[in-house]
Amino acid sequence: MSDRQEFMEVFPKAKEELLSHLRSLNIPQNAIDWFDSNVEYNVPGGKLNRGLTVAATLRILKGDTQLTEEEIFKANLLGWCVEWLQAFFLVSDDIMDNSVTRRNQPCWYRVEKVGLVAINDAFILESAIYFFLKKHFKKTDYYIELVELFHETTYQTELGQLLDLITAPEDNVDLSRFSIEKHAFIVKYKTAYYSFYLPVALAMHMAGVKDEEAFKQAEAILLPLGEYFQIQDDYLDCYGDPETIGKIGTDIEDNKCSWLINQALAKATPEQRKILDENYGRRDQENVRAVKAVYVEIGVEPLFKAYEEESFNRINALIAKVNHPLLKQDVFHTFMKRIYKRTK
Repeated sequence: MSDRQEFMEVFPKAKEELLSHLRSLNIPQNAIDWFDSNVEYNVPGGKLNRGLTVAATLRILKGDTQLTEEEIFKANLLGWCVEWLQAFFLVSDDIMDNSVTRRNQPCWYRVEKVGLVAINDAFILESAIYFFLKKHFKKTDYYIELVELFHETTYQTELGQLLDLITAPEDNVDLSRFSIEKHAFIVKYKTAYYSFYLPVALAMHMAGVKDEEAFKQAEAILLPLGEYFQIQDDYLDCYGDPETIGKIGTDIEDNKCSWLINQALAKATPEQRKILDENYGRRDQENVRAVKAVYVEIGVEPLFKAYEEESFNRINALIAKVNHPLLKQDVFHTFMKRIYKRTK
């Protein structure tokens, strides 16, 4: 059985644990059905890279032959906890951004009869994480570390989302609020911690790593990897194929403080800046085309290609310096192979 198949087998078991718990509370069946639909629609539909990373990292750290079936199950369950966290973020984010599609289907809040019930559904998705942690990890010596890690990561992501929202409100476009530095903070807190550091740190706790220095070394590589990943996302939002990436890119319309607009602002002539000021953050496709035309004039796409190569070389140099006995360079090389020059 492949690692992915093993991972997928855990999802229905985890979901059934939640549904059994609801039935034990004598909650009416229509609420259980709604809960089930919420989970099925929002949790398993993505690329699942974050979730798969937990067991993959544990295998590298401990050696595949040394893992018991229970350890593999628990690592995959932690991976699903990361996917449940991701679902919580995405359901919420889509409402805040007034988004239309997610993973080639309507955003959950746009599904018929869901609407703003999706806000509570997002809360429920988050709460499920702590149900799983308590049920399966309460007796481990790293239970509190797992709980704190999920709490801290959620807080960090929400801080990134806060700066994103107040820097770039859709109803008040002001490009003078944007900067490369703000973009870097948003990326680090909104994406890098939960997408890159969290899955690896979970596996490290399962592997028995206690040394803070090991976690610091991992963080020093995983956060730049996360920044690179998010800048790829910014690029794909504008230049990616919607069929491939699973959504219609709307960063320009949504007034997003993306890497592309910050690069354009840094290099724009006064005339180009005027066009950006007049057209960015507006929903008419004529406005979007005007912004993209400035991107072409400035050469934003070649700038990204150069950034991608520089990031690849810089991060590989960081990986080469990893020398902690409890870490292995393969953990980080696996990430890089997965995301380098990705198209979705």
